Amino acid sequence: MSSSPHDFIVIEGPLGVGKTTLALRLARSFGSDLLLEDADDNPFLERFYQEPRRVALQTQLFFLFQRAKQIEELKQSDMFQPVRVADFILAKDRLFAELTLDEEEFKLYDQVYEHLALVAPVPDLVIYLQAPVDVLLRRVAKRGRKYEQGLAVEYLERLNEAYTRFFYDYNASPLLIVNAAEIDFAENEADYQLILDYVGKIKSGRHYLNPSQITL
Repeated sequence: MSSSPHDFIVIEGPLGVGKTTLALRLARSFGSDLLLEDADDNPFLERFYQEPRRVALQTQLFFLFQRAKQIEELKQSDMFQPVRVADFILAKDRLFAELTLDEEEFKLYDQVYEHLALVAPVPDLVIYLQAPVDVLLRRVAKRGRKYEQGLAVEYLERLNEAYTRFFYDYNASPLLIVNAAEIDFAENEADYQLILDYVGKIKSGRHYLNPSQITL
């Protein structure tokens, strides 16, 4: 078990990129609490993948209320004891809302968001995992969730673009951007150790890691 130089680490990236796998491994390495998105708890998600326009608002509001509950639980505990690792950042919720809702739905979502007055703890480090759409599709197929198998390529392309725009301007926390296209956190120990070493070194600023260009 290693000690973490960060009290709150967030892993982010598009569907299928491996953020939950990395969050699980980091939490084990640091002996830390783990905060997961729990997408499978959303009763609208399966229908969203089948008919996105019909249930986009319900799907998004469920996630928003779910995150509000998780943030409230964090506030009621000692946020920084012990270390925490999460596989989502609150600001991502708005990113998905802008991507999936029409203009009137987004106005309603915005009203609910403002009413909740959510103030999430700021991460000490954000790790943003990137991968092209063909890699994401292969990984989604491999994990075998039935409701994800009909996922549209166009949706993943738009999602990837939305993440790229979001993190282009992100400066609220130290940021590590990782090319995760050819990396396997679950099975390849060298890949995981590379990330773990970087996490231990980062203190501030923006950093980039392309494991395929590093000879171990």
